[in-house]
Amino acid sequence: MASRVGAERKIMCRVAPDGRRARRRARAVRARAIETPETVRASDVEVVDGRRRLQTQATTVGADTTCIRSLDWDRDRFDIEFGLERGTTYNSYVIRGAPGNAALIDASHEKFRELYLATLRREIDPEEIKYVICSHTEPDHSGLIGDVLKMAPNATVLGSKVCLTFLENLIHEPFKSRAVKGGDVIDLGDGHELKFIMAPNLHWPDTMFTFDAKSKLMYTCDAFGSHFCSEDVFDSDLNALMPHYRFYYDCLMKPNARSVLTALRKCESEGADFVGICNGHGPLLRYNLDELVGGYKNWSESALAKAKANVAVFYTAEYGFCDRLSQSIARGLTKTETEVVMMDLLTADSQEVIETTKHASGIVVLSPPSSGPANDQLANIIGAVDSKQKFFIAESFGGADEPVDLLATKFAELGVTEAFSPLKVTNEPTEGVYQLFEEAGTDLGQLLTKKKTLADMKSAMSPEVAKALGRVSGGLYVVTAAQGDARSAMIASWIAQASFEPLGFTVAVAKDRAIESLMQVGDTFVLNCLPEDGYEPIMKHFLTRFPPGADRFEGVEWAPANCGAPILGDAVAFMECRVKSRMEANDHWIVYSEVFNGKVFNSDARTASHHRKVGSYY
Repeated sequence: MASRVGAERKIMCRVAPDGRRARRRARAVRARAIETPETVRASDVEVVDGRRRLQTQATTVGADTTCIRSLDWDRDRFDIEFGLERGTTYNSYVIRGAPGNAALIDASHEKFRELYLATLRREIDPEEIKYVICSHTEPDHSGLIGDVLKMAPNATVLGSKVCLTFLENLIHEPFKSRAVKGGDVIDLGDGHELKFIMAPNLHWPDTMFTFDAKSKLMYTCDAFGSHFCSEDVFDSDLNALMPHYRFYYDCLMKPNARSVLTALRKCESEGADFVGICNGHGPLLRYNLDELVGGYKNWSESALAKAKANVAVFYTAEYGFCDRLSQSIARGLTKTETEVVMMDLLTADSQEVIETTKHASGIVVLSPPSSGPANDQLANIIGAVDSKQKFFIAESFGGADEPVDLLATKFAELGVTEAFSPLKVTNEPTEGVYQLFEEAGTDLGQLLTKKKTLADMKSAMSPEVAKALGRVSGGLYVVTAAQGDARSAMIASWIAQASFEPLGFTVAVAKDRAIESLMQVGDTFVLNCLPEDGYEPIMKHFLTRFPPGADRFEGVEWAPANCGAPILGDAVAFMECRVKSRMEANDHWIVYSEVFNGKVFNSDARTASHHRKVGSYY
């Protein structure tokens, strides 16, 4: 199977043989503690738009507990950075306590409205649902709660105070609700006591975990999930799951690494000795808890240990496109080994905002509404910044944004260095806009970590070894890629043919390259070979540092390939390629791709070659 990014196929830490046996015994105990699942009850597959397959499953996953999974077999992308190789699922759960005391944890995506509601009716009489627990208000999990409440009008919605406020703006009709805090317990009867653990920023500001004392299952919504759609309800095949699980972590959780560790500590302090994790996407975790939960802990600790700078990203939850845009910025920042602190201006304490601002190397503000509590926090940020910091401002496209140019001017007047001009959004965000915001995050991270990164590269090996490695030569190419209205390009020289049948090659792509997000498994791109004679102008053009969102092809002759990526007019040959797998190599991805089309424009011309003086940097 083609592997997703950074396949982590080994246990995260070395353990002695006795330790391994103990872990196996612990897993066996956990497996016995969970009821053997009943036969999975699957709906027929519905085909939407002639190609997208939708289906639901229902099965018992614990004591008096049913999982309803909405299988989105063909979803291929979440925003610009999140290419999906194996679709995704949206998981919902029914817990039955004493008669008439059932709880529903989360719902599903609105695209599953008819399928999901029909499945829910088959699994439980809606009149028995006493509580609807909203883990967080991201629409792919809460979008159908309004429909559920019409079926179960006497149900009370449980969630954090922030969650319920957001939910009111989604449902637009009165409903019974009760705000819960960390440590609160709801007794469903028959031993099902549900304890709530607040876990903000995983990856939504109002995220909440729920632990059931009887089944010992922990409900974590987006945390510990994966975009991996299969008929297998559980994590039976660790090797197949792990690449997708790690990629999901990198995209959604790594920008909140500190929050991940905080949530794990809270679970431990609350005595939540869970034997399984019921997540919101992908297979439920049952057989490989040590490896998968341990992965979150180790990856988060490693991200914080490697951080060369830290950036505070201030956003306003549930306002315009602020959530998604802020996540794109955070994703770009993490590519540069920069720690990200996500802070919701609607819910953050004023003193917390001030302290976070003071200790940040860089500041990012997504414009809040022009009035209200989020806007009031701007005074705290402006009052805490200093001239050593760098910043940029971005629009949220919420309809009533604080003007970004005026906000940027206020920062500049305080002597704070503006990394680049404010980012503006003139229409509903597209792939190109999300790419722009991700590039902005990467550029800010590179600006803040440049000196440390260069020093690390130079000290990575002895001068003589660096000179020897520099004698490894390569060709000169331009890799181009496109997704929707997003286009990107990079100069490449670390290219090597890797197979004859099928024709395939590898290309090394630095993690902080803008094009990296357009080269996920299944994506297509073009490899343009530069000519030996006259390559300098085109190489100089693509080595230029472009501002975020700039058209990298302005002034360059090009035409679209069948896959949409640009074919350069100056190329002596081109190849259209499809990414089949990716392997993590510290600061680069090794991308293996198969060639499915190509042409030589000048049979007499040779590809330019590239020679370096040292191998420790480009």
